[in-house]
Amino acid sequence: MTQATKSRSARTGKGVGGLRGTPKKPSSPPGKVVPAGLGVGELEALREQLDLSMDQLTAKLGLARATLQRRKATGRLTIDESARVVRFARMFGHAVHRFGGLDEARRWLKTPQRELGGAVPLDRAQTEDGAREVENLLVRIDCGT
Repeated sequence: MTQATKSRSARTGKGVGGLRGTPKKPSSPPGKVVPAGLGVGELEALREQLDLSMDQLTAKLGLARATLQRRKATGRLTIDESARVVRFARMFGHAVHRFGGLDEARRWLKTPQRELGGAVPLDRAQTEDGAREVENLLVRIDCGT
């Protein structure tokens, strides 16, 4: 995240994908990642959005501490790591939209859900299939089914 982006984020209250406050419409298709990978600052923005420690978030994303240190040194995540960050950001944006606020979305994502077999959505979303399950549940909640 550039200094200008940080300033804009602080001013507008928007982080990864515009997820602070009202989620903004993505400028590219969901799940689309820049070819070089996201900047490490996007990981920090997501951490703030989800209100998790960096250790908690990197564990959910499957990033080892040593890997995170290397990424901080280069300033970029790999494409695969970026895709995982985008997956969590997309899911968080859907939850914010569905539940109408950051706190409500965070609470739901961190609470075991009967419809997921008692799994915590953030834990279930560690895989692409699990994230799809969580997003499908959010759609069902949207539709009232």
